[in-house]
Amino acid sequence: MTAAPSEGRAALRDAAAVDLHAHTTASDGTATPERFVQAARAAGLSAVAVTDHDTVAAVEPVRRLAAGAGLHVVAGVEMSVHDAEGKEVHMLGLHVADLGMVERALAAVRKARVERARLMVEKLRALGVQLGMADVLAEAGGGAVGRPHVARALVKAGRAATAQAVFDNWIGAGKPAYVEKQRLAVEEGIAIIRAAGGIAVWAHPGAEGTRERVAALAAAGLDGLEVRHPSHAPADTERLRALVDELDLVPSGGSDWHGAAGGPRVLGCMHVSAVWMELQLAHLAGRAA
Repeated sequence: MTAAPSEGRAALRDAAAVDLHAHTTASDGTATPERFVQAARAAGLSAVAVTDHDTVAAVEPVRRLAAGAGLHVVAGVEMSVHDAEGKEVHMLGLHVADLGMVERALAAVRKARVERARLMVEKLRALGVQLGMADVLAEAGGGAVGRPHVARALVKAGRAATAQAVFDNWIGAGKPAYVEKQRLAVEEGIAIIRAAGGIAVWAHPGAEGTRERVAALAAAGLDGLEVRHPSHAPADTERLRALVDELDLVPSGGSDWHGAAGGPRVLGCMHVSAVWMELQLAHLAGRAA
């Protein structure tokens, strides 16, 4: 591997830890850009990635707020794509250079997210669960709409005790108000990320990250694996790290933080070494050479 760009290495010099998977209110997180930066600084991070679902809208606001704070902000996105067998894969795009390209490519995906939410609201109403689409959109606050916004709207309306109860009873996969996502092929997602100057990393593959599946994605252009994630069992982490080495991929890791103040998924909880980010930057430099 070639050396990372000098500016990238300088930004990471003497860094302790990074978090390369976190969300804001631009998608289904509860942290505003201001709170996002505050949390990253409080966690002692040297770098943090903004990886909202199907949008990069929060990247520049977070960057402006982090300027001069000793915090490097990685431009990222998390996309839902499907492989040849129809299995959903969450794909992280990290170190994205052309934000406009990603926004344009994902505009149709975000539109489909709104339509999906509308269909879920219709199903809920048919089940006798009263909810207005305006309430869901209000929860999204102008960001990419997702099932968590439907759940939060129902909790706020007093029609469910918790968001998890909404998923368990109505909108989880196989439940009566569930609606499938519009499918974007994994090859399309990887191509969008790479064309925009980023690296494509399979997010939280867990037990699904078998050698066969990882090798197939690597052949489609996959750059790396999220080795460290709160949902991974120790055996998953060990296997994924071995696959990174075997298939010449780059490692990544993060908390998948959505704004919680406590619990297992707080910003910085995975203690990911800044060396992994250096490897990613080196990989990008080598790909461009």
